[in-house]
Amino acid sequence: MNLAAKAITPDTAEPLVRARNVHKSFGDNEVLKGIDLDVQAGEVVVILGPSGSGKSTFLRCINHLEAINRGSIEVDNEQIGYELRHGRLHKLPERAIVAQRRKIGMVFQQFNLYPHMTALENIIEAPVGVHKESRKDAVAYAMELLTRIGLADKANAYPRQLSGGQQQRVAIARALAIRPKLMLFDEPTSALDPELVGEVLSTMRDLAEQGLTMIVVTHEIGFAREAADRVVFIDGGVVVEQGRPEIVLSNPSHARTRLFLSRFIQNG
Repeated sequence: MNLAAKAITPDTAEPLVRARNVHKSFGDNEVLKGIDLDVQAGEVVVILGPSGSGKSTFLRCINHLEAINRGSIEVDNEQIGYELRHGRLHKLPERAIVAQRRKIGMVFQQFNLYPHMTALENIIEAPVGVHKESRKDAVAYAMELLTRIGLADKANAYPRQLSGGQQQRVAIARALAIRPKLMLFDEPTSALDPELVGEVLSTMRDLAEQGLTMIVVTHEIGFAREAADRVVFIDGGVVVEQGRPEIVLSNPSHARTRLFLSRFIQNG
């Protein structure tokens, strides 16, 4: 990790993301059982954990794609999805939630690009169609993003003409097009063929070195070791342990973390 390229806000500052006692259930299945997590501006946090541990659910709760049952999540000092009135939380109208999501970009496992739109058109769709940015400004910024991810020559290509890795890089540019303060990545390489994983991780490493605040759910231990400022291990809907990657990945303190990592090494 290139720490010299980053200027992380000191831990004493107000966190950009503040999650407190976050609970989420699907019917009788309680997936999140009281998650507490702070993320500082400019920090890259990688969340690890076994399948079904609640990692992706927690990520989706941060931008209110899933509504939490209890607790609170704040991004940039703003309660996401709710407002406090007379001591009680009230759900915000959808228009207000959409406005909040402008602070938060998200990249999913599947690329979810519109097949009838070019790469450029996919990137400018939200800035122009949702946030009413001028097309001229949106196109200029989209081309800047395509250049940054090494795909300026693919601006007019349709998704079917792109490899999976290229599609995922366009999806990253699309998420960046709204100029978010926070980027969420939900296992962004899991749908890719192994030979295409590296190009997406390289793009993400570049973003990390540029100081973008990122929360990444992934099984890519190498990326966690190289790019993360902090690794958080979640299992059974709770944070089991967290810390610097060189500590958590090399010398975890909890038996559940050690077991998870040992299985990973065996499977790798």
